[in-house]
Amino acid sequence: MAEVKVAPVVYAMPDEDHEHLHIEVELPGVAKEDILLSMHDDSFFVRASKEGVRDVGSYASSYATCCPIDYEKAKAKYHNGLLVIDVPYKKPQERGIGIPIT
Repeated sequence: MAEVKVAPVVYAMPDEDHEHLHIEVELPGVAKEDILLSMHDDSFFVRASKEGVRDVGSYASSYATCCPIDYEKAKAKYHNGLLVIDVPYKKPQERGIGIPIT
């Protein structure tokens, strides 16, 4: 039988100060060692497999974030089937330069 890949349940929202994106991913029955999480400027990817469980499959999906995030500062914890990720939003950067008008 072929392995089935399904999207996990994901909940994401800004924190109270709107400085961090808080993400929760439900991965019941998965061991921490079997989770792959990768973060990017504007998205994240989760893959997890249930080792030793027949005919259940694995989780795999990528998600866009609402705003650019500082993925290098992301922190993730996993406990009792719930992966929790907190990542700060990127600070807006002023772009461009002033041009003198003659």
